[in-house]
Amino acid sequence: MGPIENILEDKGHKLYIAAPDDAVVAAVEAMCVARIGALLVMDGQVLCGIFCERDLMTRVVLARRDPSTTRLRDVMTRDVACIAPDLAVRDAMGIMTERRVSHLPVADHGRLIGLISIGDLVRWTTEDNTHQIADGHHQIEDLTDYVTGRYPG
Repeated sequence: MGPIENILEDKGHKLYIAAPDDAVVAAVEAMCVARIGALLVMDGQVLCGIFCERDLMTRVVLARRDPSTTRLRDVMTRDVACIAPDLAVRDAMGIMTERRVSHLPVADHGRLIGLISIGDLVRWTTEDNTHQIADGHHQIEDLTDYVTGRYPG
């Protein structure tokens, strides 16, 4: 598997950001428009949290909070794990599993450069395995051709 940077090169480095004082309803609207599952909550250049679908469901809907008056600072996840762009995909999956999160911000020397989701990792892993299987089949065909005398070289 390739590093996280390969995933970001494929999907892009666009960051979707909200401010801590934004209303939950505005954040949900932004997430729906962008078709994403999480927003980075930034206070200027500082990452102070992440707001995701799970936060919405557990801290807003189940808590019966009004999304038009509730601020992200009151319902966001504060303890955010950031990963480096050279981290292996397998290691990122381990962090997501251990921390029970579905999104990880990617930072390069303290500067946010992207956000990956569990869907990104699964898609990358599936594509990587598909390529490996196809390469393996091709190698088997080449070896079979060589052994049976059909190899063109």
